[in-house]
Amino acid sequence: MLQVRELPAGVSIEELTGLLHRAYAPLGAMGLNYTAVDQTPEVTAQRIAGGQCFVAELSPRLVGTVVVQPTRAHSECEHYTRAGVAGVHQFAVEPDAQGHGVGRALLEACETWARARRHREIAIDTAEQAQHLVDLYTRFGFSRVGHVQWTGKTYRSVVLSKAL
Repeated sequence: MLQVRELPAGVSIEELTGLLHRAYAPLGAMGLNYTAVDQTPEVTAQRIAGGQCFVAELSPRLVGTVVVQPTRAHSECEHYTRAGVAGVHQFAVEPDAQGHGVGRALLEACETWARARRHREIAIDTAEQAQHLVDLYTRFGFSRVGHVQWTGKTYRSVVLSKAL
């Protein structure tokens, strides 16, 4: 049975980083240098800081993760600095668990977290070339609201938002 919960003490950052690497490997193979393709465990921990990390488990296996963060004071993506916007980052589902509701359950946890903190919307971004992800987020109720060119990235990202 699928269980989504806040990052428990028993999950290692190394295990979480391995999940991110596996989930982002197909995007890396497309030539997209997402941070999660090869980030270190230290970067994983830094990206979790300041937000809430959720994990999805199909007992006892870790199959997904996501981080939701409150409105940022500063960001290269202007949309993440808008009052009432929670940002969704480091979203990953094990390749063999994709298409089984894991991602939807993780995003629902982010929505619940954001609503409880009176955010009016959640936003996410992904590479323009990752049209399959843009399509997925659109099916989940997100709409395009802009673009961002992150420093050091070889691609421009589509920014999508969902009203809560």
